[in-house]
Amino acid sequence: MKSSRVTSDLSADSEPNGKFTHGELTEDVIPISNQTVTEAYEVESPFASVNILSDQKNGVYTYQVVEPTLPKDSALFAERARANFISSITTFPSERKKRIQSLRTSLKTFADSSENKLSDLELEKIFYNLYRELEGYGPIEVPILDDNVEDISCVGANSPIYIFHRKYGSIMSNVSFKSDEDLDNFVRLIVQRSGKHISISIPMVDCSLPNGARLQATLGREVTKNGPSFTIRRFKEDPFTPLDLIKLGTMSDDIAVYLWQAVEKGQNMFIIGGTASGKTTTLNSILSFVPSNKKLVSIEDTRELNLPLENWVQSLTRQGTGDVNPSTRKRVGEVDMFDLLVNSLRQRPDYIVIGEVRGREAYTVFQSMATGQSAISTFHSNDIPSFIHRLEGEPLNIPRSMLSSLDIVVLQSITKVGNETVRRIKRVVELVGIDKQSGEVITNNVFEWDPVSDKFIFSGHSYFHDRMMKSEDWSSEKLNDEIDRRKSLMENLRRKGQVGFSNFSKVVQRIQLETENVFQTEKENRSRG
Repeated sequence: MKSSRVTSDLSADSEPNGKFTHGELTEDVIPISNQTVTEAYEVESPFASVNILSDQKNGVYTYQVVEPTLPKDSALFAERARANFISSITTFPSERKKRIQSLRTSLKTFADSSENKLSDLELEKIFYNLYRELEGYGPIEVPILDDNVEDISCVGANSPIYIFHRKYGSIMSNVSFKSDEDLDNFVRLIVQRSGKHISISIPMVDCSLPNGARLQATLGREVTKNGPSFTIRRFKEDPFTPLDLIKLGTMSDDIAVYLWQAVEKGQNMFIIGGTASGKTTTLNSILSFVPSNKKLVSIEDTRELNLPLENWVQSLTRQGTGDVNPSTRKRVGEVDMFDLLVNSLRQRPDYIVIGEVRGREAYTVFQSMATGQSAISTFHSNDIPSFIHRLEGEPLNIPRSMLSSLDIVVLQSITKVGNETVRRIKRVVELVGIDKQSGEVITNNVFEWDPVSDKFIFSGHSYFHDRMMKSEDWSSEKLNDEIDRRKSLMENLRRKGQVGFSNFSKVVQRIQLETENVFQTEKENRSRG
């Protein structure tokens, strides 16, 4: 496997000035004892690569970062070059390539004036280490650029950083921080890059990094016993489309078409699942089905959604400062999910998308659904019964009578198929209503995943399809023709190969417009008849 993210503009060969003629920068790294290299690929050529090591006895994998190392003399030279570069800066270029060029030029000038004559190869290694510290993400530069990495988790100093690899799951890396001080400094740095603040008084932060990754960090030992920590969740720059999820086996063509029609018709939907089950990825992908002439308002704690819609209001919560006000239970200046949700209802959106429902905003979400507002969200729950119980219990307190406003629940999980860690939509369930006698929620399983065959099975009946046939005055044959037409479109797009998120959305919007015009013509003809 080769990572699709290879940052070639760091190479000296691409720079017109301050160029070093370097040799082979890839280091020969000795595998950890009793482990062999299962896979190797570049991440930031020609400087950094990754070895996936495996222990043949117990099947444990290790994520080994391979980067240029500096001997003591070169490390001391790098410290002086760094101090010289920082002291000489008057204005820092806003463009990344210009910042890289500025660093190269400064390093070459400093090297030419120094009595210590280093080889071009050593200067290239020094340049990468300086770049990694000043422009990149220091010790975690490689995993944060590796498209195969989903999560990066550090539980404290002197402990190996764990990463979640798309192919190998959660595995240990050879990267770690030597001391609490080093880790504290790193946490402050990456939080500052996100535009947030972390301190002893505010020792915990949840925010987004400039590259779109989600960061949860703690400082010192105020809230974490083992010292400072951080978890970084990475997201694809070009989000997964439903085509990608079909290819990965997360959903089937039939499920994709069903969700396409459900989103298009404004069905209220929750995507539920456990941690790292891919809820947000699925949410983002199916939002490509939102018609372009509709207004969407999203509400999130940290930025995760990435949509190609123009009529999209993106709302984010904000932390407050100072002490908590006993009456409002909020700090001064704090804007929470509930505030944003109430405000969004005044903006007359066609769709409200909540990153994750987990607090008092839940009641307002269900109220808006009951009054005809289309809402889509994620929710942390591992099965349908516990999902319903959590909605009805503290602190959400949703009356059972209001649950019928929710149309569809998509249950997703992370599981094993053979030796591979995968994500699957385990079940697509319709909430049909409330039984008048027993008070139980009536549900209908539309699709269910069979773990033995790794196939998705259609139950044969959908109440949503029944409602759609009635509202559109369709026959069952007409419905099946429309489903087959959209499945055929999915298959044709998949055969064409890679289709980006934006391009996929444009195709969907075109098909929706054509379909709407055809249906309108048919209705007019029927009314004349």
